[in-house]
Amino acid sequence: MCERNFDHHTHIEGTTIFDGTQAMKGYALNKMCYSFNGAEAREAFKADPEGYMEKFGLNEQQKQACRDKNVLAMIEAGGNIYYLAKFAGIFQLDVQDVGAQQTGMTKDAFKQKLVDAGRV
Repeated sequence: MCERNFDHHTHIEGTTIFDGTQAMKGYALNKMCYSFNGAEAREAFKADPEGYMEKFGLNEQQKQACRDKNVLAMIEAGGNIYYLAKFAGIFQLDVQDVGAQQTGMTKDAFKQKLVDAGRV
């Protein structure tokens, strides 16, 4: 049997760890994003984002992150990337958009960085 020892106090700078505290903090945001599995929910959000966010009880930090379409800010506000992918899809944001946000680069600069590294 393989035994793994994880240091639960290790922190990677610039990384938000999704733990129990973050899950509780982001419950409303994640619940809203989960609702985007349904086309009707996606359309309702696009028609009235403020009303839709209010319906799920998002706090102001979460609402602003959604208004800004800032996935990193949503993660900081308790969002889980698996649920946030549903949100990103509404606005046709792809993995490269999120990568650009994570690195503070434009999408074109991020894509070029991937090309230069031989990853595309």
